[in-house]
Amino acid sequence: MPSMLDAVVVGAGPNGLTAAVELARRGFAVEVFEAGPAVGGGARTEELTLPGFRHDPCSAVHPLAIGSPAFQEMPLARHGLEWLQPELALAHPFPDGSAAVLAGSVGETAMSLGPEDADAYRRLLAPYLGHWDTLARDFLRTPWDGLPRDPYRWARFGLDAIQPATLLSRRFRGEKARGMLAGLAAHAIAPTSGPATGGIALLFALAAHENGWPVPRGGSQAISDALAACLREQGGTIRTGTEVKRLDELPPARAYVFDTSPAALARIAGLGRAYQGYRYGASCFKIDYALSGPVPWTAEEARRAGTVHIGPTAGEIDAALHAAVEGRDPRVPFLITAQPSIVDPTRAPEGSHVFWVYGHVPAGWEGDATEVIERQLERFAPGFRDVVLARAVAGPPEIAKRNANYVDGDIACGAFAGLQTVIRPKLARVPYATAHPAVFLCSSATPPGPGVHGMSGHHAAKAVWRRLRETGPSGRR
Repeated sequence: MPSMLDAVVVGAGPNGLTAAVELARRGFAVEVFEAGPAVGGGARTEELTLPGFRHDPCSAVHPLAIGSPAFQEMPLARHGLEWLQPELALAHPFPDGSAAVLAGSVGETAMSLGPEDADAYRRLLAPYLGHWDTLARDFLRTPWDGLPRDPYRWARFGLDAIQPATLLSRRFRGEKARGMLAGLAAHAIAPTSGPATGGIALLFALAAHENGWPVPRGGSQAISDALAACLREQGGTIRTGTEVKRLDELPPARAYVFDTSPAALARIAGLGRAYQGYRYGASCFKIDYALSGPVPWTAEEARRAGTVHIGPTAGEIDAALHAAVEGRDPRVPFLITAQPSIVDPTRAPEGSHVFWVYGHVPAGWEGDATEVIERQLERFAPGFRDVVLARAVAGPPEIAKRNANYVDGDIACGAFAGLQTVIRPKLARVPYATAHPAVFLCSSATPPGPGVHGMSGHHAAKAVWRRLRETGPSGRR
């Protein structure tokens, strides 16, 4: 054991674990401290309702994880991570019983949008199909990674991606295509008229066609457990149940890497008002259900999809997001739902299912959205309440209590709005570095932002090992 560690990582979410693995693979001595009883952060699995029902408290479906350049470099499958693909990535049902879908096939997806928009959808995706690996690396890169590998496609994608979803949707004529695009953009938890929301929609659509929207067998905890196993294999150590309140509580190290919110980092590391301008966004009201059977969707396609969006129209979706961002109570929420047990029978007792749903609400909101959420579900799945065995409800205060990174329940760890859309957590040549030369930030408050993909941790690790190389030799293993 070295007298001084090379790096201490605070927070064992996917980004913190990725940063730790990247550093340990390069021979650095690394130790991780996690306040919770287990690793995982936003990628965990727990019995929230009844025995035998395994729920994901936060992320459940992982289109960015399966295609992550960071995760592809790690032997996660050898450590138990197995991806399961539902027959359809996404269904977006409408009141008439029909649905738009995201399928592996671009043709099947295009046809579900109706003849008036099928060709427009094909034209939108055509320049990028088959180029996920280079696009992902180019758009999830940092300035020191050099020039893009595919400059033409990088620039073309950028011109589409910077657009608001409302502008990108003008390529379509029908409500199905516009509604599905708005639902995809809504993952940014921002009004679809905001800049770069079109890029969010395009990225998720492309991910469905290239890699699918899979769930990990056994739940999202499998991702975190595989990352933790990779770290231990490289000689790194993890201490759970250890909350860090001050930097001097940690063992001596040449670098400290925080998978936390900027506010928590500033408080723990004594950085004062370093991130006072950083803005947190709207929150969610989330319900995890134990069900006696599958959700009784009216649309047949929804019964085969791992994810179901309930809007249905672009106008309703945008109105719901505006209400959340502007601090108004939800009336007709847009819902993002996941039903992992349709492809993973390990998640619930035989014949039963787990189901996950959230709607957007204002930051810190203390109301109860159960009724409005279930009323919206019943519009598209009549009789839904009849199959409910138990529910676990979490509004913004409970979400923030589950994960300290989610300030006022903001699961994106920062608002997707204004300059913060592209500059997180503040304008800096190296956004992972701080005013303290030995302290770094690696959470989803840093580029490329939210999602279980580990890329913030990957890039932060690069900044750390450059710093460690500059400061000379250490007690490496």
